[in-house]
Amino acid sequence: MGVTTADTSRKRPRVGILALQGDVREHARSIVASGGDPVSIRRPQELTDIDGLVLPGGESTTIDKLSRIFEIAEPIREKIANGLPVYGSCAGMILLSNEIADPATDQEGNPQQSFGGLDVTVRRNAFGRQVDSFETELDFAQLSTSEPVHAVFIRAPWLERVGHNVETLADVRINGSTHAVAVRTHHLLATSFHPEVTGELRVHELFIRMIRGEA
Repeated sequence: MGVTTADTSRKRPRVGILALQGDVREHARSIVASGGDPVSIRRPQELTDIDGLVLPGGESTTIDKLSRIFEIAEPIREKIANGLPVYGSCAGMILLSNEIADPATDQEGNPQQSFGGLDVTVRRNAFGRQVDSFETELDFAQLSTSEPVHAVFIRAPWLERVGHNVETLADVRINGSTHAVAVRTHHLLATSFHPEVTGELRVHELFIRMIRGEA
């Protein structure tokens, strides 16, 4: 099994954004500002010439369904297994998780699927519905500066289990329990919140450094 590596001859890494549904434009702006060149990804052949991939926030069930309709789900799984750097925010965290604690089901009763890669168990909408959305300041490891991250949680997931090979970068304590809301492995990064909607660039900058092999 080969390992996907960034094209270091490029001055700016080419970062794909899965553009089936979700806040694609917001991520594109953050990628540009963080030193990358974004490209929308909808078809399997478009995965060929990218150095990293973003799975945006949105509806994880819709993205899952459309990824199978567009026959891109399995190619993404293969790219993840081969070491392609991938960042998922909110719904993207769900899609990167190996296990979904509360998967939605379709009309035939089939549970939603994920691309996997992160040895974690995720719970969808863990903080509540849309009306329960909130903002807070988070201590976040591995960023370029130590100032807290202003995090926006919108129908956000949290992680109920984090595997031994997965590093927790930020967590939230709520109702007496602590839950991871940002994690990474060597080539995978996930947050349950949306840095792309607040102008917080340090998370995307971390991802660009991961693509370049600098973090």
